[in-house]
Amino acid sequence: MIGIHLYESKHQESYEVKIHHHANVQILYAIEGEGSIWIDGQQHSFEQDNAAFIYPFSKHAVSSDSHLTLLVLAFDDLSEKSVFHPDWMPYLFNRSELLKLNAFQASELRLMLRKLLFEQKQSDPLSAWAMHNLIQDIYLLLVRAKESKPIQDANGLRAERIRNYIDLHYYEAVTSEELSGKLSISIRQMNKIFKKEYQMTPMQYLTEVRIGLAKKLLAESEKDIVSICFEVGYESLPTFYRTFKMAMNMSPNKYRQQLLSSEINLH
Repeated sequence: MIGIHLYESKHQESYEVKIHHHANVQILYAIEGEGSIWIDGQQHSFEQDNAAFIYPFSKHAVSSDSHLTLLVLAFDDLSEKSVFHPDWMPYLFNRSELLKLNAFQASELRLMLRKLLFEQKQSDPLSAWAMHNLIQDIYLLLVRAKESKPIQDANGLRAERIRNYIDLHYYEAVTSEELSGKLSISIRQMNKIFKKEYQMTPMQYLTEVRIGLAKKLLAESEKDIVSICFEVGYESLPTFYRTFKMAMNMSPNKYRQQLLSSEINLH
């Protein structure tokens, strides 16, 4: 694929790539092992689920303490093209950075890289299109990882990761098993950690996010109830009605009618 290349780079014990730079962007993702990375005069440890965004012409080098396997994604610098809205520019990378991804971010990045590997093998025009879209998704994921605020307490960090994941994936079929699996802890432990921070379980928070958005859509749009059900992540209309009624003590239709009546009375 012209302009986008994804390949594996294996580093055996004491293997070192000398300091170098290149004109394109590189994203290095550690699949396994540990080593170190030298970026613009600073050395950092580099291990599984770490990622490095290498800015064009930024001097960098990688060395391994044991076995270190990387995926290297190289592509043209998107910030110099018209793919980004001007309002997004302050968030874009303007230098090389090391990113220590959390469990959810790493899981998302692995999935996107697998999709890229698949599309790269297809070598057809639609695959090239798919790869360009995936590059933008990966860029966004890494920008969000860069912008996320560090939390010192380990359990507080886990709870924050869960909350952030739900905020970004509420429209998907999120389950307790999926969330706990990404953190490699039991559902019971996950619920305990999350409840301590937010006084509810992750699934209760997911419902709160979905119903909150549904209320906003009912109030501010003329979308059909079935469309709102779909948009907020419910596969079944009866499930959406039941959940909404439990949360609001009324159906979605009645909630909208009350809002309309209130507006009429105000006028």
